[in-house]
Order: sequence, then C-alpha cells, then structure tokens
Amino acid sequence: MPNSSSGKTARPLNVAVVGLGFMGVTHLRAYLENPAARVAAVCDPMRLPVNGIIPGIAGNIKSTGDIHLGAGVKTFSKLEALLADPEIDLVDICTPTPMHPAQVIAALRAGRHVLCEKPLARTSAAAREIAAVAESSLGILMPAMCMRFWPGWAWLKQVVAEKTFGSVLAARFRRVSELPAWSRPGTYTGAGSDLGGALFDLHIHDTDFVNYLFGRPRTVFSSGVVEAGGSINHVVTQYGFADGPAVYAEGSWLLTQGFNMTYTLHCERATLDFDLMRGAGALIVSETSKPPRTVPCAGPDGYGAETRYFVDCIAGHRPCSVVTARDGVTALEICEAEETSLRTRSLVKL
Repeated sequence: MPNSSSGKTARPLNVAVVGLGFMGVTHLRAYLENPAARVAAVCDPMRLPVNGIIPGIAGNIKSTGDIHLGAGVKTFSKLEALLADPEIDLVDICTPTPMHPAQVIAALRAGRHVLCEKPLARTSAAAREIAAVAESSLGILMPAMCMRFWPGWAWLKQVVAEKTFGSVLAARFRRVSELPAWSRPGTYTGAGSDLGGALFDLHIHDTDFVNYLFGRPRTVFSSGVVEAGGSINHVVTQYGFADGPAVYAEGSWLLTQGFNMTYTLHCERATLDFDLMRGAGALIVSETSKPPRTVPCAGPDGYGAETRYFVDCIAGHRPCSVVTARDGVTALEICEAEETSLRTRSLVKL
C-alpha cells in the first residue's frame, strides 16, 4: 500500500473500476488524469476493453469519449477474481445499485479501500449494513456524492458555513433530465427491478446537498409523478427545519431532452444563482447595492475532484471528512421519507 511520512505516495495507488457504464468510464477518465493513481484493472461481466480501448458512452453531463487504457491493465469478468489480486488497493464500484451491498462488503472484507457510486444501496437498512462493515474494515469507504465536490457547489458550502453573505433565508435546488436509457423498457429496470426512479438516482444528489448545507431536516413533504410501474419520475420536496431557511428541491426524469441543474439561495445580503446552462458563467452573485457578478467555477468537475480527494485521503492515511459512509446512509433515510410522503401525500417526520 502507498505510504510516506511526508504525505507523498511511494507509488501510485492501484485502482480497479468495477462496472463500465457511464459512471465507470467517467471515473476511469478521472483516475487516468491523476498521477497519484494507476488504473490497474477493470471488471465487467460483458463490457471489457478491446485492444485496450473502451468505447465512449453518453451520460447526463457529457459524453465520455473512447478511453485508451493501453497495455498492462488487467481485465476481470467477476469481482471475486479481481479481489483475489493482491496488487489492487482501491476498488471503485460503479455497478447498478442492487449490486452495491454485496460488492462493497466483499471488497471491504478483502481489505480494499472502496469508492461506491451513489446511492450506497437501494435502502437505508442495506446502507447501514455496509457502514457497519466499514467501521471495522482496514479499508476506507467513501460514497461518491459528487456534488459536494462540484465547482460552484463546493464554493456554496464554504460561503454558507462562513455566512459570507449573511444567513440563508430561502433555497431552491433543481435537477432535471430526460429518462436515462438504462431505465427504459427492456433494460434491467424495465424487467422489474425497483431502483426508486428519479428520486433515488437523480434527486438524491440535492437531498444530500441540502443535508450537507443545513443538516438533517426535521420533516419532509413531497409530491410528484409516479409512472405506471411505480417508479417515481418526478419529485418536489419541501424540507422542514426548526429554525432554518425555507428549502425545497425538484428532481425529474420528465425533461423531453437534455439535462440541467440549478440552485438559487436568497441570503441576507445577496442572491446566489447557479445554472449549468450558462456554461462558464454558471454562477452569478447579486449583492445588495452592487451589480451582479460572475464567480468563476474553475477546476475539475465533481467526478475528478472526488476521486482525487479519495486517493489523497488513502495516501495520507486519514479518514474522509467531506463525505462519510454515514452521509450515504443519511441521504437514503431522507429519500425514503420523501418516498413515503409522496406515496401517502402526507408530512413525514425524520
């Protein structure tokens, strides 16, 4: 394992990415751009590199483009075989949600560090089982809640915590997308798997970020659209806090095409407004008695930043503080309360 009293790694961290859909390919690209990490292996039962090349795939934010792994990267079709390889330090789980609990626990029990795509599991009960194993594991577990690292969103956490513009009075978050290809009829979700729809796959990002900014809400009240098979494809939630701001978030798979994410926070001395569709000018701050100004959102995207952070934590032998296994559990607990509220049309206490 990499280690150094100076904080520098003796060698790059050997990484294995499990699941080569959009998120797996996205994570691979992030590791390939990080000199502190080395892509040592990939694992997928069907989609493996051909001559060291993985074809690109489209997702919400962008298309990935082909990935050239080159020679020397090991390929596995089964996780068990990958975990038997003693050279692997970090296992990055990017498989469908129902597979996460068994795969994460197996990797932790094999002594590996684990980055797991969100959600950590389909239920908070399963996520708690994962977190319990992580507590006694030699490896570090981090849920991949990428919005905590996203340019313009990481900035927001800092200014809210420091009350740069005074207290937050009201906050709105919005994340909307067309129905992802893997959720359409004929895919594994169309075959009867209940993954919770947009609520658990998309909206959970904003649920987690609300918790990150303001703490665990006291109550939730949700309404939305449930498709014929039971999947929640649109949700709007009001989060209740004892003495906090008015906060709500919208998540949807009903957009005709494309993807967008936004937030607007009204503070005592400014309005903070982020809209991905504005590109380089996504984040605008309008302070009292001052002209609006654009705040640059430089640096890697949330995927690149979260993977770099996790690699740095492992190399430095320190626990992850930006996002923890408990945070992954909490996000699911809140989303489950939102699901109950939406289906029962009632206020739910947490």
